[in-house]
Amino acid sequence: MKHILVLGGTGFVGAHVCEKLVRAGYRVSVPTRRAVNARNIQHLPGLTVLECNVHDESALTQAMANVDGVVNLVAILHGTPESFDRVHRLLPEKIARACTAQGVRQLVHVSALGTDWRAPQTCPSNYLRSKGQGEAVLMQVLGWPHDGADSGAEGSHIGLTVLRPSVIFGAQDKFLNVFAALQKVFPVMPLAGAQAKFQPVWVEDVARAVVNSMGRGLSGAPAWDLYELVGPQVYKLRELVQLAAKLSGIGKGHGRPVIGLPRWMGHVQAVMLGLLPGEPVMSVDNLDSMRVDNVATGQLPGFEALGITPSTLAAIAPTYLLPDRSGQGLLGVRRHAH
Repeated sequence: MKHILVLGGTGFVGAHVCEKLVRAGYRVSVPTRRAVNARNIQHLPGLTVLECNVHDESALTQAMANVDGVVNLVAILHGTPESFDRVHRLLPEKIARACTAQGVRQLVHVSALGTDWRAPQTCPSNYLRSKGQGEAVLMQVLGWPHDGADSGAEGSHIGLTVLRPSVIFGAQDKFLNVFAALQKVFPVMPLAGAQAKFQPVWVEDVARAVVNSMGRGLSGAPAWDLYELVGPQVYKLRELVQLAAKLSGIGKGHGRPVIGLPRWMGHVQAVMLGLLPGEPVMSVDNLDSMRVDNVATGQLPGFEALGITPSTLAAIAPTYLLPDRSGQGLLGVRRHAH
């Protein structure tokens, strides 16, 4: 039985990845600072929770002993330039060195649509710049070419698959659920970046892509692959906010009036939201990221190359925005038990 280490396995995407890996017959280990953080996945058969600080390279290397493949899902959406660098660049560098030290065969790294490892400094936000730098450092440490060569080119003994998803939706997401919650409180929705474009992708499809990438990597010769993971339809942010309200039955299904803000006003709104306690709904860096449309370039393979037909947002979102159907599959066992 192949052994997979999932970094970020306690998060929104990570929980779905762990479930699918277990269903596919893998033995799964999930490192986390505190075991209680893994309470939603610790019941999965064949899954082991490790108390470990993944930013400690020695502890990370030890956690990779006897591991066949590694999945890296660790990411942040908000923070300082230093925190983005620590999570999105320095951590992948440590992961690559640990994989090399322990002879891991395959690494699947989840990045972000809109970044560019070839010129990360040209990306408009700290989030996208650091994501691109993370891709570049993985390729450098693992020995894969930096000349845009196709997958399968002679390089590292460790396979590397980089997945770039658009914004991810699904039950318990912090995307459509947030828009719906806000419209339950406010009579109107002033919205920064209202015209920004997204190609939302279902969390279940992203998890399938991770598992399929791991399977391909472990069954063949080491290769470097890069995929764009997007849903079938492009939406403007304004349309997504309106759809969240409609599917949640807010305003009798009509939602709230959405007022698109000019850029300077959107900047002010993002600054104010960033000052509120807790995780911000939107930050200035988020707004900067939206200067680049979050849609596929059409220059890279996508879901179809991984044997997946992506689901539409219109088909999936009603299953969790209107009724409470968040506890499905193996992940729902624990929630239904309470």
